[in-house]
Amino acid sequence: MFSILSKSVTKIFGTKSERDIKAIMPIVDKIKEEYARLHELSDDALRGKSYEFKQRIQDFLAAIDEQITSLREQGNATEDVDEKETFFSQIDKLNEERNKQLEVVLLEILPEAFAVVKETARRFTENKKLVVTATVEDKFIAAKKANVVIEGDKAIWHNQWLAAGNQITWDMIHYDVQLIGGIVLHQGKISEMGTGEGKTLVSTLPTYLNALAGRGVHLVTVNDYLAKRDSEWNAPLFEFHGLKVDCIDKHEPNTDERRQAYMADITYGTNNEFGFDYLRDNMARSLEDQVQRPHHFAMVDEVDSVLIDDARTPLIISGPIPKGDEQEFEAFQPRVHKLVEAQKQIVQNFLVEAKKAIAAGDKKEGGLALTDEGLDHLAVKLGLKYYEIPFPKGFEFTTQIVLFLDQFIDCPNYYTKKAIQVFNEKKAAELMLFSGDVRKYGTAKAMSRQRELNA
Repeated sequence: MFSILSKSVTKIFGTKSERDIKAIMPIVDKIKEEYARLHELSDDALRGKSYEFKQRIQDFLAAIDEQITSLREQGNATEDVDEKETFFSQIDKLNEERNKQLEVVLLEILPEAFAVVKETARRFTENKKLVVTATVEDKFIAAKKANVVIEGDKAIWHNQWLAAGNQITWDMIHYDVQLIGGIVLHQGKISEMGTGEGKTLVSTLPTYLNALAGRGVHLVTVNDYLAKRDSEWNAPLFEFHGLKVDCIDKHEPNTDERRQAYMADITYGTNNEFGFDYLRDNMARSLEDQVQRPHHFAMVDEVDSVLIDDARTPLIISGPIPKGDEQEFEAFQPRVHKLVEAQKQIVQNFLVEAKKAIAAGDKKEGGLALTDEGLDHLAVKLGLKYYEIPFPKGFEFTTQIVLFLDQFIDCPNYYTKKAIQVFNEKKAAELMLFSGDVRKYGTAKAMSRQRELNA
């Protein structure tokens, strides 16, 4: 009975897939209308559409970008930490709003942008070469690739180029099913396509559209062969419109070349390399050591394999273990021991003072540790700083050393589990373990001191 009812409802309303496609078809019709208008444009005029799109995006976001710039300047100008926090909190909210506004304008130009990609594919398919006025980008590409030749003030783009070591001739034009797939991908959904339906060609549509925003597009594949091949196969379609394309798998990790690959408008790579770069960036000592920039838009090829099968194996980064005389343990053990012992002594003295004050009837001073103000008071009394440890002359105090010391004090042999008891007239209450706060205050002060020294 239920099966019959379900089939009846499906016949009336259609399947979920059919309803989704029905909602997308009006956009496909707009793309085809724009595509027909582009036939009459010259090659230079077709390229000019990309600059037009970028300007429309920039104009649409001009007001909110101006607000963000103004707040950032005010935040950098003030020395007050609370004011800085206020300014940058406002910037975070504006950035969220900017992302929403960016999506609005991208959806607005989507039909035209998709039409430009399809028209470019058609021209490369039907012509052996496209002749345009040479730009700086054309000359740069011509110096590295044989498919672009500079003759006078003209750049000649041939429809043959190397991809994965093989000479290929571009012969693909987007069909309606590929336009539908491109729209679905831009919407952040999964587009399931069978072998031979042109998945690689589908990706060119949302890639071009989102690259126009200037914030980078990542195309994630399952192996380095596909990453390199697809980056070389599709590159001329994007480079013809002034967009830069690179592949991170062509460059060694933590190099300027890898960093420049991430700065390209379109970046191809494997899921493992993207993941390890992300992990390494989170371990970096400074912003200059990071290679990735803020994430904007990404597409994942064979998403079921990457997000289900490969995701079962975690990405783990390990480093070499220092040996012998180079071990930091041997160098820091006596100094850290002295620091911890001094902390213990100060805490014990503080307890004695608190007990005496309470016994003398001074509950305000003696019970101060019961409040948040008491923590600040204790932090002042525990004023030891990592940089006051008697290190050798000329010792370089770095963030890495601070982190190491922080872990060192965490070691069971030196972790001070001294419970602070504050007595009042009714009962004694175990308040907290101060050792963690000692380390927290110490690290914060040391980091602050390091920034002062750098300045």
